[in-house]
Amino acid sequence: MSHQLFLIRHGKTTWSEAGRHTSRTEIALTAEGERGARRLAPMLSRVDFTAVLVSPRDRARRTCVLAKLGAQAVLEPDLTEWDYGDYEGLTSAQILRKRPGWNLFRDGCPGGETPAQVRRRADRLLGRLAKMEGDIALFSHGHFGRVLAVRWVRWPIAAGQRLLLDPASLSILGHERRNPAAPVLTLWNS
Repeated sequence: MSHQLFLIRHGKTTWSEAGRHTSRTEIALTAEGERGARRLAPMLSRVDFTAVLVSPRDRARRTCVLAKLGAQAVLEPDLTEWDYGDYEGLTSAQILRKRPGWNLFRDGCPGGETPAQVRRRADRLLGRLAKMEGDIALFSHGHFGRVLAVRWVRWPIAAGQRLLLDPASLSILGHERRNPAAPVLTLWNS
């Protein structure tokens, strides 16, 4: 494999700022979220991407445009956020009051996706990306981005709970220099 995956989380929204789980609901970027997305442009402009893939959600697409990669972008449904189902719009504290001990990476969401479903979606996407050449930009979301990263390094999905992914952040999924077959997290949450 001769490429790196540049994983970009969308900019801040009012719901991400409040800790509300957002999957299907379309929430615009805040002014700060737009500034964060624009700050990505200089870093990303130094890379000659062979592909730019973006979640169909407005917040990810807007981040891509503000990061100056919108003209190259292709919608990729597998980059959508974990489907929170009945927990859409709720904070973790609200969910834990209803369901003590709940853990997204273990329990998933009623009416939404299970951890196994999200893992399969990430693995399917990584399988398709493995056949591509060059550096690829991926505009996605917080929890799904964490799942994508742990599946890249072949860890169980539960390991995703140990990674944080801030709005308008850049992470790079790459390979060990001396062993190109060994996937690594080259840069995380920058």
